[in-house]
Amino acid sequence: MTVYTVHQKTQSWYGESIGILILDAAYPCVPGNVGNASTFPFPVRYQEVQNASIDRLLNQADPTLAAPFVEAAVRLRDRGVKAITGACGFMALFQKEVAAAVDIPVFLSSLLQAPFMHRITAGRPVGIITANSTCLTPRHFENVGIDSSIRLVIAGMETQKEFRESVLEEKGTLDSSRIEAEAVGVAVDLVRQNPEVGSILLECSDLPPYAHAVQAATGRPVFDFVTMIEYVHQTLVRRPYTGFM
Repeated sequence: MTVYTVHQKTQSWYGESIGILILDAAYPCVPGNVGNASTFPFPVRYQEVQNASIDRLLNQADPTLAAPFVEAAVRLRDRGVKAITGACGFMALFQKEVAAAVDIPVFLSSLLQAPFMHRITAGRPVGIITANSTCLTPRHFENVGIDSSIRLVIAGMETQKEFRESVLEEKGTLDSSRIEAEAVGVAVDLVRQNPEVGSILLECSDLPPYAHAVQAATGRPVFDFVTMIEYVHQTLVRRPYTGFM
C-alpha cells in the first residue's frame, strides 16, 4: 500500500498542477483560451487578480498591481499548485515580483518562450502577434529575458474590429470565426512583410484557439500560452514510460 502525506495545512484538495492568474475582465473565453479550463488535458486552478482590469494592465501598465498579483499568487501556492502561470502576456510586468514571492516556478507571460524560439530557429527573427502592439514596452521584454540580441517583429490585433471590440473593449459577445480570420490576416501580413521570420509567438491568451489556422497559413512553428503551460506541466508530473523492447 502506498502511504501519502499532507503537503501543507492550507491545501484541502489535490491534483491541480498549474495555477493560473486571470484578469478581472468579462468576455467569452472559448475553448483554446487560457481562461477556459477545458483547453487543458489536465486540471488547472484559477485565481482572479483583484481589480486587475485590461485597462490597468495593458494601457496604464499600473505598477500598483504588483501587490494584488503577489497576493493572488500566494493564494494559488497555498492551495497546492505546483507552478503559476498567467492569462495575459502583459503580466510580464510582474514576473520578477511574483517569482520572488513564492517558492514554486512562475511563468506569467507567453513572451518567456521568445529566447527559446530564437535559438531553435538559428537566430531568425521571432514574430509576435500581440493584443495591442502600442502597449508592449522594453520593460515587458526585459522582465522575461528578451534582450537586443533577439530580433522581434511585432504585429498587433488592436486594429482588428472584432478582436478589439470583443476582447479589449469587452462588448460581451465574441465571434470566434471573425477573430480567426483577423488573426490569420495579421499573421500572413507579418510573414509577407518579413519573410525571414522563423517562428510566431501568439502573446495574447485569447489567440491559441486560432494557432492551427495561423500555422496553416504561414507554415511557421507557432507558440502560445498553451504550448508553454503544457510544456511546464509535463516537467511537474513526469510519468513512468511503458512499452516493450
